[in-house]
Amino acid sequence: MNLDADVLIVGLGPVGAVLAGLLSQHNLSVIVVDREAAPYALPRAATFDDEAMRVFQSLGLASELETICRVPAALEFVSAGGDVLMDFPVHDAPTISGWRKNYMLHQPNVEQALRRRLSALGVDMRLGVRFESVSQDSGGVTTQLRGPAGPMTLRTKFLVGCDGASSLVRSAMGARLHSYDFEEPWLVIDVLCDTPDLLPDRIMQICDPARPSTYLRMSGQRYRWEFMMVDGETDQTMTDPSFIASLLAPWVDASRLHIERAVVYRFHGLVAQNWRLDRILIAGDAAHQMPPFAGQGMCAGIRDAQNLAWKLAAVTSGTAQPALLDSYQSEREPHIRHIIETVIAMGNIICLRDAEAAAARDAGMLAQRAAGVQPVSMAWPDLHGGCFTASADAGGLFPQSFVGGAGMDDVFGSGWWLIGAALPPHVPASIRKIPLNSSTALNFAPALRAWLVERDAPAVLVRPDRFVFGTGTPSWLLDQWHTHVTGLNAAPGRDTALIHQETT
Repeated sequence: MNLDADVLIVGLGPVGAVLAGLLSQHNLSVIVVDREAAPYALPRAATFDDEAMRVFQSLGLASELETICRVPAALEFVSAGGDVLMDFPVHDAPTISGWRKNYMLHQPNVEQALRRRLSALGVDMRLGVRFESVSQDSGGVTTQLRGPAGPMTLRTKFLVGCDGASSLVRSAMGARLHSYDFEEPWLVIDVLCDTPDLLPDRIMQICDPARPSTYLRMSGQRYRWEFMMVDGETDQTMTDPSFIASLLAPWVDASRLHIERAVVYRFHGLVAQNWRLDRILIAGDAAHQMPPFAGQGMCAGIRDAQNLAWKLAAVTSGTAQPALLDSYQSEREPHIRHIIETVIAMGNIICLRDAEAAAARDAGMLAQRAAGVQPVSMAWPDLHGGCFTASADAGGLFPQSFVGGAGMDDVFGSGWWLIGAALPPHVPASIRKIPLNSSTALNFAPALRAWLVERDAPAVLVRPDRFVFGTGTPSWLLDQWHTHVTGLNAAPGRDTALIHQETT
């Protein structure tokens, strides 16, 4: 049966759109379907981080997003009395990714930018198309869908479900969800305010035992409040206009605002047990869900797309064995579980309702703050357990610097990078050789040389998702690349693409 495309993506939210763009840049043909006939017009995600901006940069969107998004002044956890219990830097110097730690967004604007980019890349986007069923065999995936003109069938090499928390693709896979037993109902209020600077320019998690809440300024003059429901309250009570006005009264006269949306959400901590069934995979909220206290929901899905895109491309092109795709979940799941557990720990701080316990919490956290100790960290761990060597910094993000306004990622280009002072004359076609004395590396060579010297490594091999595959001699790195990615040096029957190399 002829193929309609290499990959079918179900769901054209930010995760599906990013995955489609990355796959297209890897020269794969992509079809994306979404059950909605038009982009969702109301805000959902409120923030993304530096790693997500680096992915947007790879899609050629960073400059545009900088103009429509904004960096908040602060991210703080505060007591009912206004004391700062914890704070996280968001406006400092660029991070290892080369970007600010946090950006506030209006999601419909970002999605429109993504769709324009997909159009420019020639991605086939089909709206008003609903997933119905799927079957697969050794040659590909056959997906049954229903669109405005009726039933349709698409045949592709792979199917990826980016279709959200109620994923039909996940259900078709039979993947169960592991629950962290964290479920809290909160009222989310999104507003427009025409008066500039009427409200604070920050993100605040307000640890008030009477009613825990969240406040944040989004992009432009958009603002969001989230209020925890307390005993006896219903969705109808919470969304009553007079009740909303009473909740906002300590902040602002509600008559000065245009309320775009007021809806009750249930915050969850969930992880799918299986993210891959042969040629069918899931990403984003289809694979995991978390409370919003660290603003990592959309970021986590974008990391999924970044991790999965180059692996799908390598397997589709024949560069890698299909077993490489197992490293997607083995790398991403421990990372996402760490973030969910951190966010739930934040939620347990914020959601404490007992007044005496909250007073003791505040006193303890203020003492820790005075001693320079912060009980929760938003420094996420490196990746482990997948397609990496056991050398220094493997699994960590490779740093990106900017020189004269030019980002290293843009200058070096896509694909694998082999960086070092003395490199072999011939390397595989999918690896870009970047000698430190080359014109390409010239402006970045001092920082790169210092990075290698600090690790006592003659070379580094960087994956297409900008994580460090390994450090060591070029010949050893290339040998490990063949073993882990192509399987050429593997013993028969061994799934080397997903084994962590235990070399000392």
